[in-house]
Amino acid sequence: MRPPSRSTPTRTAGHRRPPCGPAARHRRSDPGRAALPGRRRGTSAAQLSTNVLLFAIVGYFLLPIWWLIVSATKSNGDLFGSNGFWFGSHFHLADNLTKVFRHSDGIFSRWLLNSLLYCGVGAVVATLFAAMAGYALAKYPFKGREGVFAVILGAVLIPPPLLALPLYLLASSTGVVNTYWSVLIPSAVTPFGVYLARVYAEASVPDELTDAARVDGAGELRIFFTIALRLMSPALVTICLFQFVGIWNNFFLPLMMLADDSRWPLTLGLYFWNSQLRDQPWYDIVVTGSLVSVVPLCIAFLALQRFWRSGLSAGSLKS
Repeated sequence: MRPPSRSTPTRTAGHRRPPCGPAARHRRSDPGRAALPGRRRGTSAAQLSTNVLLFAIVGYFLLPIWWLIVSATKSNGDLFGSNGFWFGSHFHLADNLTKVFRHSDGIFSRWLLNSLLYCGVGAVVATLFAAMAGYALAKYPFKGREGVFAVILGAVLIPPPLLALPLYLLASSTGVVNTYWSVLIPSAVTPFGVYLARVYAEASVPDELTDAARVDGAGELRIFFTIALRLMSPALVTICLFQFVGIWNNFFLPLMMLADDSRWPLTLGLYFWNSQLRDQPWYDIVVTGSLVSVVPLCIAFLALQRFWRSGLSAGSLKS
C-alpha cells in the first residue's frame, strides 16, 4: 500500500512566517527595545542640560573679557554714563591706545618689554631645568632619589608669596636687588614643572629606546636633547605656558625687588597707574592698558597649542 501523503500547508496572501533563530529570539526577549524611545528622550534631556551648563560656564569666564574689550573702546564719560556691557556712542579704541603708549613718556612700552623679557627668558630656562631634573629623577636611579622628589613635592605646596621675603633677603645679600636678575633668577625654578616632567618622562620615554640609543653609541646629553625632549614636548609646552602665565601675573616679587620704575613689569606698572586714579582720571588708560596686557597671553596660547599632541612615541618600539 502507498503511504498516506502529507499535505503541505499552503501560504495565503498576507501570511508571513514568524521569524525564527537566535537573533529573532533575542529581539523578542529584549526588554529594552520597548523602552528605547524613553531612553532617547532621557539622553536628549541630559545632553541639553549639559550644554546649558557648559554655556553658562563659558559665559561666566568670557563675560569679564567682553567687559574689558567693550570698556577699552570708551572714553571716561562713556565708561560711567553708558551700559557696561555694550559700546558707547563713539569708538575711542585708537585714541585710548595712543594715550596708553604716550602716557608718562611712553613708559608703558618699557613695562611691556620688561614683562616679555621676564616671561620669555624665565619660562624657557625654567622649562629646560624642569625637563632635565624630571628626566634625571625618572631615568637615573640613585640613592635618595625619592627623598629629593618628596622635597620637590613639598615645594609645590608652598604658596609663592611666602617665599618673597626669603628671596629678597637672599637677593639683598648677593647685591642683585633692583636689577633684572632679582626677578629672572627666581623665575627660573618651577617645582611643579619638575614634578610634571618626571611623571611624563616615566610614561613617554621608554627605557628600551634609550638603551638602544646607548648601544648605537649615543651619549647621555645626545639622548636627552634628541630623543627625550621630543617625546616630552607636550609636557614641556604645558610647563612653559604655566610658567609664562605665572611670571606674567607675578606681582608681589617685583614689588619687593624692584624700586626703579623702568624695570617694572606690566602688572606693577598698571597697579601704580590704578593707585593714582583718585588724583587723575586715567580710567580709560588703565582699562586699555589691561586689555593690551592680555594680548601676549592669548598669542602664547594660540602659538603653542599645536604642540599639544599625544602618541608621539607610538611606533617607536616594535612589539
